[in-house]
Amino acid sequence: MQYNYLVRVKTSITLPEELLKSIDRTDPNRSAFIERASRAYLARLEKAKREAKDIEIINANADRLNEEAMDVLEYQGLP
Repeated sequence: MQYNYLVRVKTSITLPEELLKSIDRTDPNRSAFIERASRAYLARLEKAKREAKDIEIINANADRLNEEAMDVLEYQGLP
């Protein structure tokens, strides 16, 4: 992802020294690194939320879906 220098809000954060040193070794542009890391983390959180919702939907319909699958297997003469 390209770092976009437009529309930025200056802020101040406090990080452990070891973490800041690791960031500096990885990317000399701290802002770009922290932005990319934040966006990646937020994307993972959103994905986990969507997956949890999907599992909730599947679980809510599991009995009906399992019954349909068993009907198909019985129709085909499988156990």
